Amino acid sequence: MRDIALSPTASESQSETEAPRLNRRQAAKVRTRQKVLDAARRLFAERGYEPATIRDIAKGAGMSTGAVFANFQDKAELFEAVLATDMVQLAETMKAAAGEGSVRSRLLSALGAGYHGSLEQLPLVQAVIARSWFQPVAAEMRTRAAIKPILSVVTDTLQAGVREGELRQDADVRLLSELIYDAFLSNYRRAAYDGWTTAQLSERMGKQVDVILAGAISRQ
Repeated sequence: MRDIALSPTASESQSETEAPRLNRRQAAKVRTRQKVLDAARRLFAERGYEPATIRDIAKGAGMSTGAVFANFQDKAELFEAVLATDMVQLAETMKAAAGEGSVRSRLLSALGAGYHGSLEQLPLVQAVIARSWFQPVAAEMRTRAAIKPILSVVTDTLQAGVREGELRQDADVRLLSELIYDAFLSNYRRAAYDGWTTAQLSERMGKQVDVILAGAISRQ
């Protein structure tokens, strides 16, 4: 019996399971988009949101403003794209730093890593906080989605504390998480206006965590 050759249908089925390769045009578009994001991140981190113009972002990326608008509708969409990427990376850094130990020590290790990883981009953080007061509802919802990975680091740590018996079983983990994150965010004002260092922010954060968790600590 002769060997049966692989049929065209089978070949097509196999190729469909593989990740599609980008053609030259698609690959170039991806590279252009990344260049715009990198240039925007640098300017937002140096200047904040308002002073960073599309013209300057385009210049920093080495392209025309038309190329920027071909990838992003406006500066707000570009800012949100930068924020979403950075928040995921920062959350990964914080999660890795949490390590082991008590709930308090894990929280402070994670939050301290957050300060360390973002303090060099203070204008960007200030822009996030400032825009949250004035942006449209839809943009606010997208911003909340972007910061969710960081909030999840706090929530996961608190939930682990409940499972391990360090925190009370009836502890309101969602409320505690929000209070801790709000305190974490508000402390950036100290860095912006009083010149506080990462160490000073972390020390203050420790005192805030102690107050917030005081009623949730298990007494068993």
